[in-house]
Amino acid sequence: MKITTVGIDLAKNVFQVHGIDEHGKAVLKKQLRRDQMAAFFVNLSPCLIGMEACGSAHHWGRELQSMGHTVRLMAPQFVKPYVKTNKNDAADAEAICEAVGRPNMRFVPVKNVEQQAVLALHRVRQGFVRARTAQANQIRGLLGEFGLIVPQGIGHIAKRVPELIEDGANELPGAFRLLIQRLLDHLKELDRQVEELEDKIHAWHRSSDLSRKLAMVPGIGPITASALVASIGDAKNFDGGRQVAAWLGLVPRQHSSGGKSNLLGMSKRGDTYLRTLLIHGARSVIYRVSQRADACSWISSVVNRRNKNVAAVALANKNARIVWALLAHDRQFDAGYVRSTAVA
Repeated sequence: MKITTVGIDLAKNVFQVHGIDEHGKAVLKKQLRRDQMAAFFVNLSPCLIGMEACGSAHHWGRELQSMGHTVRLMAPQFVKPYVKTNKNDAADAEAICEAVGRPNMRFVPVKNVEQQAVLALHRVRQGFVRARTAQANQIRGLLGEFGLIVPQGIGHIAKRVPELIEDGANELPGAFRLLIQRLLDHLKELDRQVEELEDKIHAWHRSSDLSRKLAMVPGIGPITASALVASIGDAKNFDGGRQVAAWLGLVPRQHSSGGKSNLLGMSKRGDTYLRTLLIHGARSVIYRVSQRADACSWISSVVNRRNKNVAAVALANKNARIVWALLAHDRQFDAGYVRSTAVA
């Protein structure tokens, strides 16, 4: 019995393993505890191992690769169609084993430790930013119940709210003033946490040649560049720039049939965080271009033909393609680059 392909259904403590031989016959159906995983696979002859790209998948991918196995990670939505019966661990492991052997399956590259560490900084910063926004909205809402309206924008909270709680002319009770002050202190602490994490991300950005290269593209700053480098990894895993844009959900959805193409809105697939950073960066570029009276660039023509939202997505799509070209071909960004055409 020689196992050629293995599917692993990952979990916290109990892992389901399904293996087949070269003829596709199931020869292994086994449950393993976490402390049994390494001992089992180190004694297994090198084979193809498939897993869903979920929690701890990159860790186990690195561990199994170090044992000589070939590891392939897949998005869960690509594995779901291969589940034959009701959902359970054994059926999921069998579906993973079936999906990893498909010739047209799309795989997720296994991230290294440094990439995961940088992305962890981004995720924690993103959580603090959301908490900071929620805290500011709570302060604004509580003051609104007493008829005190704070303008929109998180910057107005730090300027206006201290004046309101110090003003003796309003009807705020003393206990409520102390409560708002406590919320303000919490807001300042969240802001401090965000700044510290941004400093760490900027420090990593300055130490990375690839990240500094991407930051030269208009609309891409240190935050976006570092997140792209850590997420994409080896750009040669993508066939082209359009595949990167599609991976980020920056291409139109399709509902085509009978040879008639019907393009809809943005697909919004892939990493929401990266897509948001690229679109916000594109909005800043559009704003700067609109401030110049003599603007005659490509993006200004798109804004004139369509609206700013469509233009922002178009520029984000273009930047995603540029990012792939810079990383895959080891080039430097050239704002005046013109593609050379072959002469017959």
